[in-house]
Amino acid sequence: MYRTVATATTRGGVAMDSGECVVSLDQVPRWRDAEQRSSLEFEIEDPSFSNSYFPDPLTSPGKDSGSNAMVSRFPVDHEVNSKIYLWRGNPWNLEVDAVVNSTNENLDEAHSSPGLHAAAGPGLAEECATLGGCRTGMAKVTSAYDLPARRIIHTVGPKYAVKYHTAAENALSHCYRSCLELLIENGLKSIAMGCIYTEAKNYPREPAAHVAIRTVRRLLEKQKDKVAAVVFCTTTATDTEIYKRLLPLYFPRDKHEEEVAISKLPADVGDENGETIIDERKIRIKPLPKKTVPKSPQSSQSSQAPQALDALPVSDVGLVRRNSSHLDSFLDPAFMSLIKDPDQRRKEQWEKTAQAQRGWNCARMLGFGDLGAPPLSVAEEYSLHSRYLAKANSLNLSEIAEMKIVYRGGVDSEGRPVMVVVGAHFLLRCLDLERFVLYVIKEFEPVIQKPYTIVYFHSAASLHPQPDLGWMRRLQQILGRKHQRNLHAIYVLHPTFGLKAAIFALQLLVDNVVWKKVVYVDRLLQLFRYVPREQLTIPDFVFQHDLEVNGGKGLIVDPRTKYVYHRP
Repeated sequence: MYRTVATATTRGGVAMDSGECVVSLDQVPRWRDAEQRSSLEFEIEDPSFSNSYFPDPLTSPGKDSGSNAMVSRFPVDHEVNSKIYLWRGNPWNLEVDAVVNSTNENLDEAHSSPGLHAAAGPGLAEECATLGGCRTGMAKVTSAYDLPARRIIHTVGPKYAVKYHTAAENALSHCYRSCLELLIENGLKSIAMGCIYTEAKNYPREPAAHVAIRTVRRLLEKQKDKVAAVVFCTTTATDTEIYKRLLPLYFPRDKHEEEVAISKLPADVGDENGETIIDERKIRIKPLPKKTVPKSPQSSQSSQAPQALDALPVSDVGLVRRNSSHLDSFLDPAFMSLIKDPDQRRKEQWEKTAQAQRGWNCARMLGFGDLGAPPLSVAEEYSLHSRYLAKANSLNLSEIAEMKIVYRGGVDSEGRPVMVVVGAHFLLRCLDLERFVLYVIKEFEPVIQKPYTIVYFHSAASLHPQPDLGWMRRLQQILGRKHQRNLHAIYVLHPTFGLKAAIFALQLLVDNVVWKKVVYVDRLLQLFRYVPREQLTIPDFVFQHDLEVNGGKGLIVDPRTKYVYHRP
């Protein structure tokens, strides 16, 4: 079925499959030898509007913000780079030690990678039926039968949902790591890996490619002497372009690519294994404190205690030791403080509430709303957030979603996810604020686990009444400290004097940390320096408002694509 050929065709520096033929690894160019292109450079449509024209206000001007001041998380490693290949075509045609098959839990032929069973022959399906299935994120190995390879490694990729994106990332990372670990366990050296993620499982291709490449990089750093070659195989032009663009980020071939990759890498590139780690879910084990027991005046009597215990029956010795107060000294006071009488805790809460309300009556008189609620502890915020999130997940909030007040955008210029808020859609007179809060909690939950950005369109929003500061403070308490810590910036487009005054009041009376991250943006072109245009879904009236406010001098808005261009 297969025939050996002398060469493999190439296009754009990437080797390509030329048909039903066996291609040896020597005929596929290494990644380090592929032609270098400027895919890492920032694409600036208009050189007159460079990034330095609108510097990031959140960057301290006193520090060197260039890439030279940062340490690369993926430095140049020529030995690792020599093991990476990029192949356009089916991995079944490659003469390697192992090829990877993306399948389902039953390892059946219908859900396997296209063309594998036809190329390997009927024996493969018979052996797969004897394996007893495979769990998501795991891998199993079989013979390769009629393929040029020696073994086939079968793995099961995860289904993707935005709500469980962290779990999907880790499961996909485990797929690639399990395949490489099986390769090493079986004494094999080279492997060809197709795209384990599939469209049928709704996994976005580019985020999945990030996971795949960084997982391979991390394992090769530890096992470089046991793996000779890893071939990334793509079957579509889209996947090929994605890999050609992302490989320099994790496998830079020179110092220039390494420096450019520092600013292009996502904010979260995983741990030492390439997996995403959430700090809040780590288990912290605190060792017992060393207790020094002072000597008592009756030291002579205590020295005789072991002899007295030896004279007691075994059961009585256990009773004496269990009743000893010496063990109480090892109890952590911080842990014991959590165990408090409920009535006493409720009384303290009432006293804090009354004291806070007496101190903030002036805020209510000024029309800022009820700012008298006491600050919440970490445990109280977590409990409050959990209750709202559980309730939000149990309700149908489609009528809130249709209003398009809050929705998910793409990513900003540094790879952080973006949440979009449209102020003009916030119609207070016909909106149930309690249901809106539930919808916000539900939409923000998968995003606030990592650093993220908010874009707020204030265009024409001053025509409608807005909620008071007391409601904003309550919403911030429900979102919790995770939102406060991971929020990178709030970009406010078309701010008015009234909005700036309200944000100043929020900084002064509600939270100085979150609201100090507000960045005022006067025009759309300035916003696109922080968040690229293709990453945002912008209502039509925002473009119209931008032209009215800024005069539209030298600008053209494409009525079909809504892109903003400079007038030639």
